Amino acid sequence: MEPILHLKRHLTSFQIMILGFAGVILLGALVLMLPIATVQRIWTPFHEALFTSTSAVCVTGLVVQDTGSYWSAFGQTVILLLIQIGGLGVITGAVTFLMLAGRNITLKERSAMQDAISAPAVGGIVRLTRFILRGTLIVELLGALALLPVFCRDYGLRGVWMSVFHSVSAFCNAGFDILGRADAPYPSLTAYAADPLVNIVIMLLIIVGGIGFLTWDDICTHGLHLRRYRMQSKVILSATALLITIPAVLFYLTDFADLPVGERALASLFQAVTPRTAGYNTVDLTKMSDTSQAVTIMLMLTGGAPGSTAGGMKVTTLAVLIANAAAAFHRREDSRLFDRRLDYSAIRNAAAILLLYLSLTFVGAAVISEVEGLPLGACLYETASAAGTVGLTLGLTPQLGTLSQSILILLMFFGRVGGLTLIYAAFSGHDMTYARYPKEMITVG
Repeated sequence: MEPILHLKRHLTSFQIMILGFAGVILLGALVLMLPIATVQRIWTPFHEALFTSTSAVCVTGLVVQDTGSYWSAFGQTVILLLIQIGGLGVITGAVTFLMLAGRNITLKERSAMQDAISAPAVGGIVRLTRFILRGTLIVELLGALALLPVFCRDYGLRGVWMSVFHSVSAFCNAGFDILGRADAPYPSLTAYAADPLVNIVIMLLIIVGGIGFLTWDDICTHGLHLRRYRMQSKVILSATALLITIPAVLFYLTDFADLPVGERALASLFQAVTPRTAGYNTVDLTKMSDTSQAVTIMLMLTGGAPGSTAGGMKVTTLAVLIANAAAAFHRREDSRLFDRRLDYSAIRNAAAILLLYLSLTFVGAAVISEVEGLPLGACLYETASAAGTVGLTLGLTPQLGTLSQSILILLMFFGRVGGLTLIYAAFSGHDMTYARYPKEMITVG
């Protein structure tokens, strides 16, 4: 990965990120095509290998072949490595490689790292990188150890590999599982719907990975002294709590009425956590009410925190938009969060991100619906899952044609690298300073 950070000097950090992700995806696809990567020792078609590699690197979880029964131990290892690289970020992986090799990190590489993890400043990037690596290793190890008793009980010695795989997949918000069999593919975690240990451990891993490394830096540095946290960390923690609690209550009231009270509460909570943006499920999603599916689409598009293993628009984007709406309702000049005034550029970027995600999700769903002859609502669920890098599905993805799967590939890539990253990469080098035009009022609303 070292050459990623030594491309031509005129490349911006945003362009390096995009090329890095694309390069890892392509390399992963070529490896997954090999017969050694499959149980039946057959060549995998390029578009299927590309879809799987994209889903892994973009930590999505949508698949066209059941991970547990189709891919061999080698193939599953490749997929897990791609998930880990995608969860941490290609730039983080490259910087880690340089650090292990004893190389000094240049200013350009520090700047790329700053953009990759949404750090507020270049200063302290190397320390933060070490913190991310140590934290990732510790959390994934603890998650694997916690899952070990259940999986070893059910699968014997293979349970060790399954514990490691699902711990990494959950922390990276990837949603890949290897529980499927040839006669029962794509099960996700439905076999453990009533198991409190598996549910709680997976949910904690998803949340820890989804709130972002900068938030955990605040937590580890300041402990319970919330006033010392960055405003962004306060927004992320409060928004995350609300976006889990409110949907969980809704799901409990509208779904899973046939389950006992305890299992119903567990299923409702899990289904509220997993759209942000993990992709595991413990129940049959097709049996959830239309209202719950619509709420799930909104949660999938919202996603996790900036600088985290999660994708989507990010909870901070939603918080900024709500703050701006509140300012408009109260006729205030400035938008505020936690007694801090928001910069206008944050509001402008949030509006642009929302428009990008909604437009691409709807257009992608409309094209798939027309090509495949499927209901638009079901297609929206799949495209929102891809754009939000979630991986939840109503069972349509494996049945889609090559064109529709290609649309999902593009949406997954867009959702992982971010809409603004693509725009900044495309327009870098262009002169963005223009003469100011005369101002005129326009009525909205």
